[in-house]
Amino acid sequence: MRLLLDTHAYLWWLRDDSKLSSGARQAIASPASLVHVSAATIWEAAIKAEVGRLQIDGDLVEEIENNNFIELPMTAAHAALAGALPPHHRDPFDRMLVAQAGKEALQLVTHDSQLADYGVQILAT
Repeated sequence: MRLLLDTHAYLWWLRDDSKLSSGARQAIASPASLVHVSAATIWEAAIKAEVGRLQIDGDLVEEIENNNFIELPMTAAHAALAGALPPHHRDPFDRMLVAQAGKEALQLVTHDSQLADYGVQILAT
């Protein structure tokens, strides 16, 4: 399974939060899964922490490697695709994740069911 974690899914995984469904938890933990964390996720979390909307414990970048996840950079192709998406969703970080999931053939692990309107595969958290 090739997964891309939405920001909340990544944070819930790191915190062992019960909000992360058992199905999502099993998929992420599976040795057969390739789990990606986008640079957009780190950027979004840093912005939310800076404005006081999120408490971050530890180094989110280091945790990608510590959890044997794969860092997914944002490319110009991702940005062009995110900018061209229909306006189903206004959050620029979610739009980037949708673009990356589509371009890289990844299943997006998220609780935002509205993102399925873009035609990407969703694994509900």
